[in-house]
Amino acid sequence: MNRKVTKAIFPVAGLGTRFLPATKSIPKEIMTLVDRPLIQYAIDEARAAGIKEFIFVTSRGKGALEDYFDHAHELEASLKQKGKNDLLDMLRETNMESGAIAYIRQHKALGLGHAVWCARRLVAEDEPFAVILTDDVIMGEPPCLQQMIEAYEETGGSMVATMEVPAEKAQAYGVLDVAEDMGAIVKARGMVEKPAPGTAPSNLAVIGRYILAPTVMQNLNKLKQGSGGEIQLTDAIADEIEADRGVYGLRFRGQRFDCGSKAGFLQATVAFGLERDELREEFSDYLADVVSMRRAAE
Repeated sequence: MNRKVTKAIFPVAGLGTRFLPATKSIPKEIMTLVDRPLIQYAIDEARAAGIKEFIFVTSRGKGALEDYFDHAHELEASLKQKGKNDLLDMLRETNMESGAIAYIRQHKALGLGHAVWCARRLVAEDEPFAVILTDDVIMGEPPCLQQMIEAYEETGGSMVATMEVPAEKAQAYGVLDVAEDMGAIVKARGMVEKPAPGTAPSNLAVIGRYILAPTVMQNLNKLKQGSGGEIQLTDAIADEIEADRGVYGLRFRGQRFDCGSKAGFLQATVAFGLERDELREEFSDYLADVVSMRRAAE
């Protein structure tokens, strides 16, 4: 039986320069889709998958991220006094128990693999762990990581979330070389980080959800530089394939939004706004009016 996955690493040390000037004063992970910050979507997904311990790899200027998960005693007392119990319940859902979250600093931006490696002392040598990239927000039911946990219980090894991308966009991703296609699950023969145009081994791109065997952390201990001179998580996973320890991709059910880009962030805002019962009618009417006005202007 595979050991249960109860820890997740969240690499959140990036400066968010694509969202300046907003990220001059607030971490990108605190920026909101509708009324919830990006990090809350990631935490909720992890909780649904049974994650109990949350490891944040941060950097300078991320204090607001840490404060977000703390108890806001004065605000809670004010809401309780005013009888705003719905808001109080919502607020309490953002609180984390003492000891559930750990914060580690990444002092140099040396790549995703390095960020994960920074958390090495908080993950046991024989313990599988998850990695969640908050830029990738996934709308799906059940949540993406829960789908992966269920598949991992069958396969063991390591698992990455994958989605099909057009050939011309493959160079922006890590891409699987598929040895065996079993439908929702594929077994990988190799992985290529940001392949040159026309050289991608498949159209299955790896996106920001991983379940990794303990040996992946051992591979990262080599601190081997890869693409762009950085320590690539993809390379450490590729070492697992070379050692025949089993790496699988899951075609998850759901829609992924790249909230590391402005266009993706706006798309996610619209999609999640339309999912809300209290917003759907007014918001959809507004969007229809915008489309009509644009067509008339053309």
